[in-house]
Amino acid sequence: MKKIECIVRPGCLDELIVVVEKFGITGLNVTQVAGYGSQKGSKKTYRGVEYDVKLKEKLKIEIVVEEEQVEELLDSIIEVARTDTVGDGKIFISPVEEAVRVRTGERGTEAI
Repeated sequence: MKKIECIVRPGCLDELIVVVEKFGITGLNVTQVAGYGSQKGSKKTYRGVEYDVKLKEKLKIEIVVEEEQVEELLDSIIEVARTDTVGDGKIFISPVEEAVRVRTGERGTEAI
């Protein structure tokens, strides 16, 4: 099993969920996060005063999938999230040793 963590713009969430559901994935977690990367924030104006905004609002989507689903799912996520501008986000993939469903005690792929 692999865990896919996507840091993306909030505007692509609905499309991303549709893509994930097409793969038969029935669960994911979404967390509101703030951060910055290459873009280093931006300048805003409030009542005529310009100020720096260092952190940009993003969403972190976490999905645990079978290894054989990873590449095709990644391609689909990238297709939905890409705008070809700075700030599109990042995707991190890491191994998952074990998964346990608390309610039933199921383990491994049955738990996801």
